[in-house]
Amino acid sequence: MTLRLPEPRFPDPAEAPVLRWGVLAPGWIAGMFVDGVRRHTGQRVVAVASRDVQRAQQFAHEHGVERAVSSYEALVTDPEVDVVYVASPHSHHLDQALAAIAAGKHVLVEKPLTRNATEARTLVEAARAAGVLAMEAMWTRYLPHVDVIRQLLENGDLGAPRWVTGSFAGRTVVPDTHRLMDPALAGGVLLDIGIYPLSFASFVATTVGLPAQPTALQVLGSLAPTGVDAQVALQVGYPGLDAQLFTSMLTPAGDAATVHGELGWLETGPRFRGPTSVTLHVGDEQATWDANRVLEMDALCFQAAALARYVAEGRTESPWHPLDEVVAILDTADEVRRRLGVVYPGEPTA
Repeated sequence: MTLRLPEPRFPDPAEAPVLRWGVLAPGWIAGMFVDGVRRHTGQRVVAVASRDVQRAQQFAHEHGVERAVSSYEALVTDPEVDVVYVASPHSHHLDQALAAIAAGKHVLVEKPLTRNATEARTLVEAARAAGVLAMEAMWTRYLPHVDVIRQLLENGDLGAPRWVTGSFAGRTVVPDTHRLMDPALAGGVLLDIGIYPLSFASFVATTVGLPAQPTALQVLGSLAPTGVDAQVALQVGYPGLDAQLFTSMLTPAGDAATVHGELGWLETGPRFRGPTSVTLHVGDEQATWDANRVLEMDALCFQAAALARYVAEGRTESPWHPLDEVVAILDTADEVRRRLGVVYPGEPTA
């Protein structure tokens, strides 16, 4: 037997139907997103809004956005905007996404969709009632190498998956006033970067027909002086499938992901959350897929292209990252934070 890996089924991002995009909150990730979209798709980023109009104007100039507008309200009600990309801190996602939805806009909301599952349900209900598409910007789900993994799981090349590993960690030294350290901005490492390995485990589970909600959960972690989570180690159990996940701002860690099944196992290259390789091991044989055409943060363009295709197809959510799964992942994150004692202002304490 000679192993061969499937090719990704994603169309060229440049072939996606063109939508007109507005950007809320022009920070670092928004800049990476706009640059990738402009370089690799036909999408038009027509407007950007910030609480500081001069900041919006500077962003528009630096990233080739057609114009800056004077307020968030002006952007979400702009008749020339089809979809709003919400790139603000987690604490602002709900209110800003709801404003866009109320104005009849589709929304792409940076991960995590909201700071907790209760807020996520509110957002999802509003989008469904309005008949607009809402999508979490979990870009990993839309990358070519992830579709290679998806097909290996769907085709049973690994047999039943039994064990998943994933981590995203790095030594991060920032002042207590930084958003990552601020409970009022939904800081902490779990929602900031730990959401990636948590989402990857859910992706494996749901691809093979398991529920997104785990049946077992073990949590270890430590808090920063401000009360947010600084390091989290998880054992997450689904029926017949276990996952070992890790995230930290205290230490770096290897950031490949693995899936072990009854017939073999696969491993990604470094930075499983972005464009990388996939190597399949079955018996004494192995095969590697590593043919990414778009590299590094430019690959944020894939989620924009996917959203544009879904809108053209009349969909109101992503078939590869359904909203009910997004909510289930946040339910798990809520329980992790509850066990660690991390509560954001305005959240219930019990």
